[in-house]
Amino acid sequence: MSRLSSLVLTLSVAGFPALAQSVTGDEAASLLFAPAPAAVEIDGQGVLAKDEAKMLAMVAQDQPYYAAIAISPDEGLMSEATIAAANHHTIEAASAAALGECNAKKKGAADCVIVAFVRPDGWEARPLQLSMAATQDFANYSGGALAISAATGAWGMGGSADEAVAACVAKQEAATDCTVAIAD
Repeated sequence: MSRLSSLVLTLSVAGFPALAQSVTGDEAASLLFAPAPAAVEIDGQGVLAKDEAKMLAMVAQDQPYYAAIAISPDEGLMSEATIAAANHHTIEAASAAALGECNAKKKGAADCVIVAFVRPDGWEARPLQLSMAATQDFANYSGGALAISAATGAWGMGGSADEAVAACVAKQEAATDCTVAIAD
């Protein structure tokens, strides 16, 4: 369990489309999920034993949404290639990050697979989704703008769109795709 508890949390992935348009702070407040415990979905992909799936579910519930956990089918759950990518703005971004890092680290021939997802409790697709940390930070939003990086999960707030984008990029150097998601 200690190996699994120390899964590497990665926050880098490239190539995600930017948010089509921003919403207002009031609109965002009605769209965002509560920054509360998340729901875990285990999909063992036929590569996890029942006890591994149970253990993974216990560990995954402590990950901030949106998260995905990838494993190398040839190496199993307890390998160096097992990757949890957490605190992204969508499950797709978390999945791409986890798969990319897992495939880079795997030693086996088979491509990595996603075996767990972490989403907000009661999740349903919405026009705006923020990571758990960005959702928590939104509580301090009092106008201006909030920018996000779809690729990395980074975010930043500022008094203007330019300040929010700069704050987003400053959070993570790889966040070169920061776009304004919320603006008043």
